Amino acid sequence: MEDLTPREIVAYLDKYIIGQEKAKRAVAIALRNRYRRSRLPEELREEVAPKNILLIGPTGVGKTEIARRLARLVNAPFVKVEATKFTEVGYVGRDVESIIRELVETAVRMVRLEKMAAVEKEAEKHANQRLLNLLSPLPRRASTLSNPFGALLGIPAGAEGEGSRDEDYEEKLAQARQKRELLAQRLQRGELEEELVEIEVEDNSIPFVEIFSGTGEEIGVNFQELLGGMLPKRKKKRRVPVKVARRLLVQEEASKMIDMDEVTAEAIRRTEEMGIVFLDEIDKIAGKEVGTGPDVSREGVQRDILPIVEGSTIVTKYGPVKTDHILFIAAGAFHISKPSDLIPELQGRFPLRVELENLTKEDFKEILTKPENALLKQYQALLATEGIKLHFTADAIDEIAAVATQINEQTENIGARRLHTIMERLLEEISFSAPDLEQDTLEIDSAYVREQLGAVAKDQDLSRYIL
Repeated sequence: MEDLTPREIVAYLDKYIIGQEKAKRAVAIALRNRYRRSRLPEELREEVAPKNILLIGPTGVGKTEIARRLARLVNAPFVKVEATKFTEVGYVGRDVESIIRELVETAVRMVRLEKMAAVEKEAEKHANQRLLNLLSPLPRRASTLSNPFGALLGIPAGAEGEGSRDEDYEEKLAQARQKRELLAQRLQRGELEEELVEIEVEDNSIPFVEIFSGTGEEIGVNFQELLGGMLPKRKKKRRVPVKVARRLLVQEEASKMIDMDEVTAEAIRRTEEMGIVFLDEIDKIAGKEVGTGPDVSREGVQRDILPIVEGSTIVTKYGPVKTDHILFIAAGAFHISKPSDLIPELQGRFPLRVELENLTKEDFKEILTKPENALLKQYQALLATEGIKLHFTADAIDEIAAVATQINEQTENIGARRLHTIMERLLEEISFSAPDLEQDTLEIDSAYVREQLGAVAKDQDLSRYIL
């Protein structure tokens, strides 16, 4: 993270998100401030709190994508939650502390995968050795005891035929080792990938029971975890190809080589220092109370979120987690309510407010073509799997953007998500007929776009349901 300047962070976000420069700058500064804080003296570092961000803008303009790409860039624990899924303590539903529990789970999974990747080469050596033992086991020396009670009663074993048995064993061992060397070479060259082999792996289908807590939240009870090492690990046999067996054995060997206490400690540290929580639909819990009905706990949810945002200690199954330095990014359309409808204490915990702009026709044209994951590139790649090269002319792209803008103005404005609906409608016939088409190149021009979308776009009642 120390190598990323705010300008570089914005440049990275530009690869995937069109426009919204103010929002990009705000999150880039927030991220850089984390690095700056890490370089402060310890006594001052604890005093510097993150500047949480409130993104205000309609759906489909890039609020969620900005937060998601940001977390991926810095490899930070990230969780996206809907504010409407939570209820005030005392009502049936999820309590807000589950946000932090989910964030820690994400961090543990990230650190565990990193640690396993670090030991993957060593684990692969052990896995290949186990595969070799399964494909070509070494012979065992035959027992020299003719009487099973001989060892207990001190009766000496007969020496008759012992020399010949030793010679037979040494000969079989030499042959087995020679065969193993040949198999090891073939295994290394990948010639045995489809050979079937029977392996014994740990059975991960551990008894797991779901119960409800007093707050109505579902809690899973993992008996293996609850009772620690008291329950023996269950094993099961599987007959699989060598390539599958290697993958399973590598995972098993890597798991043995990592220290889960170390993983947990690192995960908690990352959660506390680098965690990012994206609170979507926060506008839905803003507004005045009505006293009855389904929104009775709306302000209660805000009061419950407040301690987590301002800094508290949440108990998780991995240990206590402090939320003082977790970055919270809240987002909402605020069509009906406004940010000032949030309780004053919560407003104060989101000092940075950024208003995202509505997307224009020019923005739609760029969204279709410029990002690395641009929509047109996705459809071209999908149809290329059928051997069809799809080409969009400049006037076709212009027409698609115009239709998207028109529909958003006439009906509900859902931003860039409108393009997904339009593209599916536009390419419906081609996608359906692709396996049977004889030509390998198709050109989409403005005439084809008008033919497929013109009638629906003009009929406002029809476009409400189809586009």
